[in-house]
Formats: sequence, C-alpha cells, structure tokens
Amino acid sequence: MSLSDYRNEYAKFPVGDSTLNPDPRQQFLAWLDQAMQEHAPEPTAMTLSTVNAQGQPTSRIVLLKGYESDAGLEFYTNYQSRKGQDLAHNPLACCQFFWPTMQRQVRFEGRVKKLSAEQSDRYFASRPLASRISAIASPQSQVVRDRDELEARSVALHQQLGDNPSRPDFWGGFILEPHYIEFWQGRTNRLHDRYAFKRTAEKGWAISRLAP
Repeated sequence: MSLSDYRNEYAKFPVGDSTLNPDPRQQFLAWLDQAMQEHAPEPTAMTLSTVNAQGQPTSRIVLLKGYESDAGLEFYTNYQSRKGQDLAHNPLACCQFFWPTMQRQVRFEGRVKKLSAEQSDRYFASRPLASRISAIASPQSQVVRDRDELEARSVALHQQLGDNPSRPDFWGGFILEPHYIEFWQGRTNRLHDRYAFKRTAEKGWAISRLAP
C-alpha cells in the first residue's frame, strides 16, 4: 500500500466544549489518568524538543517523572547530554504526549529550568541500583567504543561506589513550566478537536478552539 493511501479514522473520544476543564493542568491530569487506566502504551512517555546554539532542533523521548499541577513537567537526564547542553543554551522547549490508542495528543511549550539539588537527590535515591550506576557510568551523548566499555564501567563503578551511590553533579532534573498547552482529540473526517490554552498576565488561562 502506498503511504499516501493509508487511512485511519478517529472516532473514539469526542470532546465537547462544555466538558473541557478550564484549567489545562487538571485537564491533562484527567487525560493522563485515563491513559494509564486504559493501559495505553508508555503513557508517561513524551517527546522533548530542544534547539541548539546553531538553531538546529532535535527531539527525543523522555519519561515524565513528576507533575505538580501548579508547576509543570519534570524529567531527569544527564546535564552534559545533548539535550542538557541545548537547554543550557536555550531554555525554551516543547514536550508532547501522544496516546495513539486514545487518539489524543497534548503539547506543552514553555521555559525549562533545573530542579533543586534536593529534588534531584530524592529522585535519584528512589531509582533501582542498576539504574543509578548506569546513570553515573554513561557519558550520555558521547562516543563510546562499544557496549563492553559501558558494561565494564558499570561493574567498576559498582565495586567502587557500593550499593548506595550518591547522585553525580552532572545528572539531575528539569522542569518545563508551560505558557502554552494544546489538547488534540482525533475526530471523524479529519475535523479534529483542538483547544489551545495560553497563559495570561493575570496567571490565568485564555482558551481558544483551533481549526484542525
């Protein structure tokens, strides 16, 4: 089949204007909870898009690890990774969720900043030991010789640091504080529902319906 001939109809979850929560953060929590209840694949996975010093955008999948409804989206990574360097240069970013089984998308645009060292310490300590060792052993985004090199580094660091390694300074959390949130619900005949929420000067949200 030609890609141009591929079709998929969207008719699962219509969204009415009257059922939309005026607080986009609560609307997101409701959709996220439903995605988890329906066992959507990787419901906390989100595409993080950043821009480097040369203006080149790039995207990758990261996992949502915290969401305070009055703050934003939390995720963790190596600060020296490509995304970490991009955010150090340009703290504006976009995170997008896609739940294909529910025919839904949510997009967050905003400013990213580092979480406190205390928050990063708490999350790092909650991770499985193997994940903590891997975070220390991996020079994320750097060229390595082969997998054997990474595994050897992990074994050596485990022997050196023991079963309770501290969080390294180069690894920790970020939070994206949104000024724009958009909800997309697939509908029949490509007349999809799109709702845009924009932060106002009064710290409220202005709601608009967008053409699909």
